[in-house]
Amino acid sequence: MKTITYVVKNPMGVHARPSALLAQCCVGFKSLITMETDGRTADGRNVLALQALGAKEGDTLTIEISGEDEEQAYEAVQNVLREAFREKGAASVLRIAFFGTKDYDCTFFSELAKDKGEGTYNVDIHYFTSTLGPETASLAKGCDAVCVFVNDDVSRPVMEQLHEYGIRLILLRCAGFNNVDLATAQKYDITVLRVPAYSPYAVAEHAMAILQQANRHLHKAYNKVKENNFALSGLLGLDLHNKTAGILGTGKIGVCMARICKGYGMTVLGWDAYPNKELEEEGLLTYVDQETLFRRSDLISLHAPLFPSTYHIVNEKTIGLMKDTVMLVNTARGALIDTEALIAALKQGKFHAAALDVFEGEGDNVYTDRSDEVITEDVTARLLMFPQVVITSHQAFFTREALQAIAFVTMENARNFNEGRDYGNARVTADMA
Repeated sequence: MKTITYVVKNPMGVHARPSALLAQCCVGFKSLITMETDGRTADGRNVLALQALGAKEGDTLTIEISGEDEEQAYEAVQNVLREAFREKGAASVLRIAFFGTKDYDCTFFSELAKDKGEGTYNVDIHYFTSTLGPETASLAKGCDAVCVFVNDDVSRPVMEQLHEYGIRLILLRCAGFNNVDLATAQKYDITVLRVPAYSPYAVAEHAMAILQQANRHLHKAYNKVKENNFALSGLLGLDLHNKTAGILGTGKIGVCMARICKGYGMTVLGWDAYPNKELEEEGLLTYVDQETLFRRSDLISLHAPLFPSTYHIVNEKTIGLMKDTVMLVNTARGALIDTEALIAALKQGKFHAAALDVFEGEGDNVYTDRSDEVITEDVTARLLMFPQVVITSHQAFFTREALQAIAFVTMENARNFNEGRDYGNARVTADMA
């Protein structure tokens, strides 16, 4: 076990930003990291718990690190304490219009935003439950920036309105940017910053969870047992062991999914517009062309970004290449799959399982409680009529670690913009579309 004793020097104590820096550092290690002061102890991975310690200037913070990578964790935490706590003079307060607010957003963002002044995020957040669109863009008047998510509309007409209202910054609290008109942003010199990665593990683990739910009919089994029906009819699944998994898109999330599949004893094939040969060298996967992946795979998991080249990459033709017993999972972007082609194939008995966290046509359903309404659009209803289909509501990202990372990176992006710092790989430009 390694121990660090640190006397808090910051006049504001271990406030929101230092807590966020420490938590994000600790999340990257397997070791157990705890922090204690004045008899109060917190998990180093949990930013809210660290803030609750209330460590003030002059308090002694005792950090204990125990685990297989404790040496690396020790050095990393020391570096945060030594370097990242150095402050810079505060710029003016950045006013942010935060669209599509949910209670869990407030839990993390409000805590990080509560401090003002030197060394803080120095922002003033105005929360709106409405999503951003042509009818709601006026809510951003008087602000410097907007903060949006995957279901917000940042198209050209909206961008023109934001420019008119003096918006200089668009903060995406997600990795994808297909809902943003980047050319118009560039025209009006509006900076667009995203969260390049928050928790690839969250998305990949959800992909496997809903895939197995569809494969082993766990949703049906749960409902049957709740009604005292213990019969196994209708619940027959397939082994994943010794099957072939096809990973379409081998970025951070795709690699996590490949490792999960490898852990199940599967042979892993990969396709990516920019193959990572190191993954082949370590024996994780073998790169093949798209046609080979579609033909050979028993499980196909989509992790590619949505570009014109990947739009409807799963379509009538590529579905025709697949095995009739193929299992398909999508936790990336709905428009990677031609929904009408998928439904037509399901009607013909194609697919042993289809698991969709996103799908083309999900529209207004995303993050909305419509349990007391009649859903008039029929895409969702048609998909749900198939017993081998499982749908979740765009929730693959939804873990505590991911929400913490999203809030942290988004707030770091806001601070970097406000103080003229480097954006790293967070900036999104028109040539990336």
